[in-house]
Amino acid sequence: MQKLEGTGLLSLEGRVALVTGASRGIGEAVARLYAAHGARVILSSRDQGSLETVAVDIRESGGDARAIACHGGDSAQMQQLFERIDAEYGRLDILVNNAAANPYFGHILDTPREAMEKTIEVNLCGYFQFAQLAGVRMREQGGGVIINTASVNGRIPAPGQGIYSITKAAVNSMTAAFAKECARYNIRVNAVLPGLTETKFASALTDNPALLKQILGLIPQGRAAQPTEIAPAFLFLASDAAAYITGIELPVDGGYLA
Repeated sequence: MQKLEGTGLLSLEGRVALVTGASRGIGEAVARLYAAHGARVILSSRDQGSLETVAVDIRESGGDARAIACHGGDSAQMQQLFERIDAEYGRLDILVNNAAANPYFGHILDTPREAMEKTIEVNLCGYFQFAQLAGVRMREQGGGVIINTASVNGRIPAPGQGIYSITKAAVNSMTAAFAKECARYNIRVNAVLPGLTETKFASALTDNPALLKQILGLIPQGRAAQPTEIAPAFLFLASDAAAYITGIELPVDGGYLA
């Protein structure tokens, strides 16, 4: 885990952060970076074993991390997760809505209903409920930060990723809606829009040489990002350095949306 000194405005010392989809990829990178900056991090995803591996590594590096499995499409599990946070931490300062589903890659006209429903359930309904559950607690405690992982696909729908792109566009709208209504409670709500990133989630793209070449031609920097290159945007938005920033969509995409 990265160790940093003198983080100043980027310090998250003592803050409690919940990161969903934290067993790998961008979520894991964010959790590690938050812990390196002093946050008490709760890692969540469906796989307790994978979460625990990351949490143990963070703790062995001197960070504070706890693994709690939760399916982002299961309302009962989400409620139970927040009840545990209430009991064990007594507050929540940061929510990173990062868990996502993309079960179908193909023409939009052939999208199976089950794939559509699952993608909406996790990427939109799950994000909304997580934001509500966190936001109610943040309102009561006097403030907090919610950061949604959206996507450049929410701005420019990608071929073969129709329903995924649609849900990410909805996440952008949801971010603005929560930001406007929650600002009075000192709750800041922003979105990060990653571009193509080397993760298992994006392997359908990065493992296809012909498709990858086509996509890289659209990225001015000419390469995919590493998760550790996306995570600093989440750190900035969670920190006091972003105290007057709410309702934004921050692309981290190598220039793709330029």
